[in-house]
Amino acid sequence: MKVFRILGRSIRDSFKSVFRNFSLSIASILCTTITLILVAIAIVLTLNVNYITKDLEEELTIVVYAKNETSDEDLKIIENKINNINAVANVEVKSKEEWRLEMQSYSDTLNTTLEYLEENPLLDSYIVTVKNVDDLKPVALEIRELDNIESANYGEGMVEDIISVFDIIKTVTFSIVIALIVVTAFLISNTIKLTIFSRRNEIEIMRLVGSSNTSIKLPFVFEGFLLGVLGSIIPIIITIYGYLIMYEQISTSPSFSIISLLKPMPFVLYISVALLLIGSIVGMFGSARAVRKYLKI
Repeated sequence: MKVFRILGRSIRDSFKSVFRNFSLSIASILCTTITLILVAIAIVLTLNVNYITKDLEEELTIVVYAKNETSDEDLKIIENKINNINAVANVEVKSKEEWRLEMQSYSDTLNTTLEYLEENPLLDSYIVTVKNVDDLKPVALEIRELDNIESANYGEGMVEDIISVFDIIKTVTFSIVIALIVVTAFLISNTIKLTIFSRRNEIEIMRLVGSSNTSIKLPFVFEGFLLGVLGSIIPIIITIYGYLIMYEQISTSPSFSIISLLKPMPFVLYISVALLLIGSIVGMFGSARAVRKYLKI
């Protein structure tokens, strides 16, 4: 019962303290709000960039052409051998007739040319999707060693450059998020430290009347938690409505037809929870550290 009584009194005192020291509380809340907005923007951009790059990577495939004289039985054998390669995720068979119909739809000139030819000059093919984009080259090399294979191409050179750019983008965006979270923790923590330091006389009086370290620290810890929660409200609202608007604009704009963003739900909920946790945990940590270290309790 004593524990619950101390907790209840600490929570009550933390609420009173926020309003009693209103100007300092507002400064802490504003600092939390601004930094968490930056963190939210960085997280949203990073996760969507990673999603877009992953989506583009999945579009990278190996186009395999069988030799012209390959029989139907051998074509089936080739398909089975490609499917048996560990790194292969999917194999789509595309016959020469399917290629012919597709190419005839491209233009009237191609249609007339292919209609004029008595024999189909195109080749039977396989569209091979790999499990990991890094497997494109080794899988293509393995397929080229199979019998009755004319070619197996995946855009050598250009694909490696694209993968390299994607890796750099992922590394940079992830580093930015980590750096912003660290900066956020530093700014919020130090702002709350200043708030508590300005009340060192109040803490000294509590010590003189015999209050224990725990009973002194708890109200400040809860106050830091409360300031962090209050400071995260506006960033959460901006994240939810801002992302919904951005998603609607990009998904309906022809200019961004190749860009596919993460769906708002439950994405914005995860970001909101992350912002709430960052604000509240950093607020509690900053308060506890300030009371313990700077006021020598």
